[in-house]
Amino acid sequence: MATLLEQLRDSQNRRDVKAMSECFDPGYQGEQPAHPNRGFGGKEQVGKNLSTCSRAFPTSRPSCYVTAPTGVWGEWNWRATGLRMTGVTVMGVKEGRISWARLYMEPVEEAGQDIDEAVETITERDRPGNRQMGALRT
Repeated sequence: MATLLEQLRDSQNRRDVKAMSECFDPGYQGEQPAHPNRGFGGKEQVGKNLSTCSRAFPTSRPSCYVTAPTGVWGEWNWRATGLRMTGVTVMGVKEGRISWARLYMEPVEEAGQDIDEAVETITERDRPGNRQMGALRT
């Protein structure tokens, strides 16, 4: 029997929004900790989001590389023409459906900074006089 995340992945690959939505509890609560304003509640919004993404990225083929035995977290790679995102989702399950999730998905930065440049950028933010001081602190 497929795990819940395998069911979600397979329904996404079939573009079956109804089957995707059935993976979620009616009282679902979603959060994106790196983007707090993107949080929402309700299965209807899940369906709307999945439907919009399926239309916008018809070549999308989500992959879930690693899952916990209980299927409550997964490492994902979302690819389509014009889209490449990767990250982890952590999910709570209630009665066989996803009841909440925290998404840590980010666009893949192919030509981004190397590690030395990234560390320099991060440490520059905390130097006195920098307008972005404390940007990484919560």
